[in-house]
Amino acid sequence: MPVKIEKPTIIESAGNKPKIIKEFVGRVNSETNDISIARMKSPSGWEEPGQRPEFDEYTVVLSGMLCVESHTGTLDIHAGEAVMVRANEWVRYSTPGKDGAEYIAVCLPAFSPDTVHRDGD
Repeated sequence: MPVKIEKPTIIESAGNKPKIIKEFVGRVNSETNDISIARMKSPSGWEEPGQRPEFDEYTVVLSGMLCVESHTGTLDIHAGEAVMVRANEWVRYSTPGKDGAEYIAVCLPAFSPDTVHRDGD
């Protein structure tokens, strides 16, 4: 039977400024370990530590611009574009633009603080 998800759970974010993370599907909101789906809104000037997660992450930018830095270069992902980051690849996300960004992130398997492996942890 289909399961209706009434509302997301707000998840605490990492980074230099507060970012809103609304998890609809994942370990916290739906007790789902296979996948996580979250809507995120980060302010202008937000950046988080680099990470080497154990999950694949697929991100669709809804508004603004998300900067994605890796060991091979930097990508600016604008509204209407998407980016895929494979598991175990070092990556750092930021929103340097004046409007920040709003985006959907999908992680396979689901995001976990224990499997994200941020720099300095």
